[in-house]
Amino acid sequence: MAGHSQFKNIMYRKGAQDKKRARIFARISREIIVAAREGGPDAEANPRLRGAIASARAANMPKDNIERAIKRATGGDDGTTYDEVRYEGYGPGGVAIIVEALTDNRNRTASAVRTAFAKAGGAMGETGSVAFMFERVGSIAYGPEVASDDAMFEAALEAGASDVESGADGHEITCAPGDLHTVRETLDSQFGAPERAELAWKPTTTAPVGADEAGPLFRLLETLDDSDDVQRVSANFEVSNEVMQVLGA
Repeated sequence: MAGHSQFKNIMYRKGAQDKKRARIFARISREIIVAAREGGPDAEANPRLRGAIASARAANMPKDNIERAIKRATGGDDGTTYDEVRYEGYGPGGVAIIVEALTDNRNRTASAVRTAFAKAGGAMGETGSVAFMFERVGSIAYGPEVASDDAMFEAALEAGASDVESGADGHEITCAPGDLHTVRETLDSQFGAPERAELAWKPTTTAPVGADEAGPLFRLLETLDDSDDVQRVSANFEVSNEVMQVLGA
């Protein structure tokens, strides 16, 4: 099991579904607000907003929520401003971690992230301290039922993707950052809205993690992922099936 931004394969992750759903909606709302303020409220002329709205629909986010977020961005609601910030550091086992956030209070978010690292025995670093171990890519995810491995591979490459990984959990399509919106929209027209389409940090090297470090590491990743301000968490861990079985026992 390799580290990735969503942590959907961490088998023992718990939490109320309604709480997780509300957190997902909050994250997408922030992305819509930032996208609309950055490129305008017209989704047809704003690829980032178009992608955020597609993510909202894939998550079954109510239309009213989407419209409310756009309204907030255009001054029709409160004037909260969100800053895009990135934190980097090392977790248990020397795992490199990148935390991306949208926050209206940098001090609050930085303090929460720093505390999470410290409690797990990790340490935050300067910007760029671990990013060199990752590659910035466009990442698109579809469920396994959408298409066969061969069909998705052919369609994704034809759309301009650079790589496709398919398995029991679904299809993971990778492309250059600048091609994300084009590839997403091409695949959308063929397979429908993806489960996820975003810029992501893909590890270029991984850190093997044993049973002693895996538990604290996953708790740190979950704490970070549960933060209201955090949008994505990426890590370069590699955990064997044997270790996952021990953790799940």
